[in-house]
Amino acid sequence: MKIKTLSLYLFVLISTLSCAQDKNPINTKNTHQIIVPELNNPWGFVFLPDGSILINEKEGKIIHYTNNKKIEITGLPEIYVRGQGGLLDIALHPDFKNNGWIYFSYASPKGENNGGNTAIMRAKIKNNTLINKQLLYKAEPNTTKGQHFGSRIVFDKNGYLFFTIGERGARDVNPQDLSRDGGKVYRLNDDGSVPKDNPFINTKGAKKAIWSYGHRNPQGMELNPDTKEIWTHEHGPKGGDEINIIQKGKNYGWPVITYGKNYSGTSITDKTKQKGMEQPLHYWTPSIAPSGMAFINSKKYGDWNGSLLVGSLKFTYLDRCEIKNGKVVKEERLLDGIGRVRSIEQGPDGFIYVGVENLGIVKLIRE
Repeated sequence: MKIKTLSLYLFVLISTLSCAQDKNPINTKNTHQIIVPELNNPWGFVFLPDGSILINEKEGKIIHYTNNKKIEITGLPEIYVRGQGGLLDIALHPDFKNNGWIYFSYASPKGENNGGNTAIMRAKIKNNTLINKQLLYKAEPNTTKGQHFGSRIVFDKNGYLFFTIGERGARDVNPQDLSRDGGKVYRLNDDGSVPKDNPFINTKGAKKAIWSYGHRNPQGMELNPDTKEIWTHEHGPKGGDEINIIQKGKNYGWPVITYGKNYSGTSITDKTKQKGMEQPLHYWTPSIAPSGMAFINSKKYGDWNGSLLVGSLKFTYLDRCEIKNGKVVKEERLLDGIGRVRSIEQGPDGFIYVGVENLGIVKLIRE
């Protein structure tokens, strides 16, 4: 009995110390307003020109929230819902007002083998139904593993489509192999064709859409409004979550170099640096389990303007990263304890909106 009691005490103590390792200070001078209530997992959302919102529920629903009503969009492709997979990110074409294209990522069972893998599709909406559906990219092979699908979507300043695909739990196979999908950032033209200046367009056997490689599971990606660079963050294992600035053809190291460890606490590698592999702009140890990403690019929040916001699934808060000279110089916890922060967007009104699992979409208010 004493042994059991001691074991329980040690478990509680270790758990407490583990959680306490996140030492980012809590900023209590902020609150939130629920804008879209009662959502399960708002993995991605985007504002339409009229101010209404398209929301991807991971379970496989696109919801149009307009005039305080939720209207479900029909006509979706078959979606493989398993583990971290399902209906994921959503974005508008830069010229959406004229062409009406929406882009979304999802786990698709299309192709050979059981299971699924990340796919990118574009479509238009008419009478609350998807029309003109075009599959732009489908990662192979399918697998029944439920982890590391990616998969954020961003258009850059030149109208190129960038998206991420995680390494699908095959860390020793996919991230460093240019002939395989997974563990990569990809770049396409808006119609799904491969740009002629992609870095591996002439590399024998390589997937031509690859832009960078050596990633683990990037679930945050955003265009920096000041520098116009593509920024990502990605999940490490036990520690080693990273923020990276994505550059053409670069290798970001996973799993050859990492600041993380196996979940068991054992070492993955003894290397954190290696020639020819990029260092992260910033990393977290312990892991905060980052998801969603947005820059504050408005005057609504005073001196927070220019900050990078990252959601924490593990510690249930919004992490404000103050950036100076390309470095994170300060972090603080906003909306502390709100729930698992899954997605973040700056709205057309300049306010920040946050998708929180089992809550909904909320507006960040600075007091």
